Amino acid sequence: MNSFGQITQTASFVPEKVVTNDQLAQIMDTSDEWIQSRTGIKKRHIATTQNTSDLCIKVAETLLKKSEYAAADLDFIIVATMSPDYNSPSVACLVQGAIGANHAMCFDLSAACSGFVYALSMGDKMIRTGSKKGLIIGGEVISKVLDWTDRTTAVLFGDGAGGVLLEAAEKEHITAENLQADGTRAMSLTSGFTAVNNPYTEDGTKQSPYLSMEGREIFDFAVRDVVQQIKKVMDEQNKEIDYFLLHQANARILDKIAKKVNVSRAKFLQNMDSYGNTSAASIPILLDEAVASKKIVLGNQQNVILSGFGGGLTWATLSVVL
Repeated sequence: MNSFGQITQTASFVPEKVVTNDQLAQIMDTSDEWIQSRTGIKKRHIATTQNTSDLCIKVAETLLKKSEYAAADLDFIIVATMSPDYNSPSVACLVQGAIGANHAMCFDLSAACSGFVYALSMGDKMIRTGSKKGLIIGGEVISKVLDWTDRTTAVLFGDGAGGVLLEAAEKEHITAENLQADGTRAMSLTSGFTAVNNPYTEDGTKQSPYLSMEGREIFDFAVRDVVQQIKKVMDEQNKEIDYFLLHQANARILDKIAKKVNVSRAKFLQNMDSYGNTSAASIPILLDEAVASKKIVLGNQQNVILSGFGGGLTWATLSVVL
């Protein structure tokens, strides 16, 4: 019998500290009006002691508690992140060790703001090939890779994690997908450049931990390429979509996409006003909030579009029956 991935639980976790736009204005040349009018962001959560794995562990623990499964029941843990604690071990392995999921295979997936959607697609493939259940988590502590003197990037991002429990089901729940990348535009968004550095190197390039972004290029990419991808997935499905859960980068991007796909803006859920851009964590945090508010009820067969877009450049859209 064929098996397919089904989202059966959601969870999210954000650091306790909240930083408002007015607070940012005290340390850089910006203002609440400037940030809100351009992005829709009012505040964000910033980690003070917790690293990416700490946030992801909280999400994993909540998912297990909600499902009443033992950690040993998990077959896999996939963490989407562009801000891991270490290059190695992976965040997924740190989560596995912390919760005792000794039977789970683990890896991190690096696709920036598309990461959670990429990871959800990978998890579905694993279930289609024999796995029974696993965790898909998007987690970021972007604050540690920001240049806090650069108002063009520092005001945009926040920290957090969100995730889902993916279980085997008899019916197909991820009913259409489109995953894309374009490395020719890779330098539009970069983070954490590590230069060659050894006793024999002749390369004088300096390394930089900071995130750098060409904001206009990313905006244009989102309202052109991502729109085309969403339209393609919608056309393949030919069914009414209840909600669109897109990466929470900028309210104006959502406005433009809604208009271009000719769908009511009310169907595009939004929470970047409270969290900022949390990269791979943004879609699962948004999904968990929608479930908590009962806009989305898992098991009610609601049709949603999940779409992430960002560094790589990468963009990924799934049509999911929840």
